[in-house]
This record gives sequence, C-alpha cells and structure tokens, in this order.
Amino acid sequence: MTPEDYLEGQILLIDKPLKWSSFQAVNKLKFGLIKELKLPKKFKIGHAGTLDPLASGLLIICTGKFTKRIEELQGQAKEYTGTITVGATTPSYDLETEINERFPIEHITEALIHDTLPKFIGEIDQKPPVFSAIKKDGKRLYESARAGIEVEIKTRKVTVSEFEITRIALPEIDFRIVCSKGTYIRSIAYDFGLALNSGGHLTALRRTKIGDYSVDNAVEPEAFIEALQQSPSL
Repeated sequence: MTPEDYLEGQILLIDKPLKWSSFQAVNKLKFGLIKELKLPKKFKIGHAGTLDPLASGLLIICTGKFTKRIEELQGQAKEYTGTITVGATTPSYDLETEINERFPIEHITEALIHDTLPKFIGEIDQKPPVFSAIKKDGKRLYESARAGIEVEIKTRKVTVSEFEITRIALPEIDFRIVCSKGTYIRSIAYDFGLALNSGGHLTALRRTKIGDYSVDNAVEPEAFIEALQQSPSL
C-alpha cells in the first residue's frame, strides 16, 4: 500500500501480544509507518476498542479517514476465549493483583457448571471491576483502587449472546463468549465463581473476533513492521 492509502484510510487487523498495552501496539504501527512510508507525524491512527495488557488477540487499528469509523467498530459484538480459575479471587478479578481470598471447590461438578451457564446468557446486570479505566467523579476507578479508596460502582446492563464451556479441568474452566460492547469478562469470571458458591478470577483471555473481523486474519505488530520494511509499497 502507498502512503496515500494509509492517509485515505485503512483497517488493520493486529494480533496484540500478551503484556502489550493497546496504546503500545498503536504507537508501534504509527512510528513504523512514519519511518518506512514517510507519513506526516500527525497522521491519524487509533484503535477500535482497548484490550488489556493481560489479554492477547484482535485489535482493530484504523488509519487516516477511517478513524471516523472507530465508534461504529467499537459497537460491534466481540468474541473471546479464556480461562476462569475457581477457588480464589483477586481484587482486580484477574492476575493484575494477588489472590486475596480462597474458597472450596470440592462441591463443583460439571453439572453445576453447565447448570450455572444460563444465568449469564442474555441481558445481565454487571458491576465493572474496581480496577478498570471507567471514570467516576473525574477519576479512573483503578486510580482510586490503587490508592485504597473505596468507590461505589453501579451495575450496568450488558448482553451475552453466546457463552459455552470448552474445557473443565478444575480449578480451570475454559470458555468461549460473545458479548456486547462494555462487557467486562473479568467481572463475568468473578460473578461465575460466586454463582458456583465459590470464588473465581480470570487467568487467560484472548479476543478472537470483533463483528465479522477475526484474529485469524491478524498479524502481530512486529510482523507488520517487518513486512513494511521488506515491501514498503505493498
């Protein structure tokens, strides 16, 4: 592709590596495009939906005039695969923080797990994690959480259209889920543990689809830059 193609607008499918922030992935592409294609330093580029550093998978990056489509892309349904580990909770509902409480799991059976699933399908009320980027009173929730300040968080409605269990090897439960914008999979992991009369937290997460876009067609940031260096005009 030519510099003009990127300025006119492109949708780039990136497979974000684990431990990278979405911001890092965008910057990697931005500076690579500036360097290899001599694009102006202020050319427009942005992602259509943050993916946590502890998650890997599909990140849609828009360039040029296509940055106007970011809001539309953000609103599309998303598919994830991941692992819930039962028997313990963490304040962040994932591996960002240490385990703060442990629970029994001896009573958890495959039947109980499958019987619990329907409670999480359809429109559900969900409370976002205290360790999240949502703003309350002008401050990010994670800032208050890290400072030890308790904040009251209201529940909000999200939609889970598909939720299936793909592997059970307690304490691990693997899943695939399709959900609406704004759904916190970490909260589902925590709430699922509660519904099993135990505790739960998210120990693996990968975003596999956004609307009709699939991670199967995505490339890692480093691979994108390497391809640019080898064939900058392609």
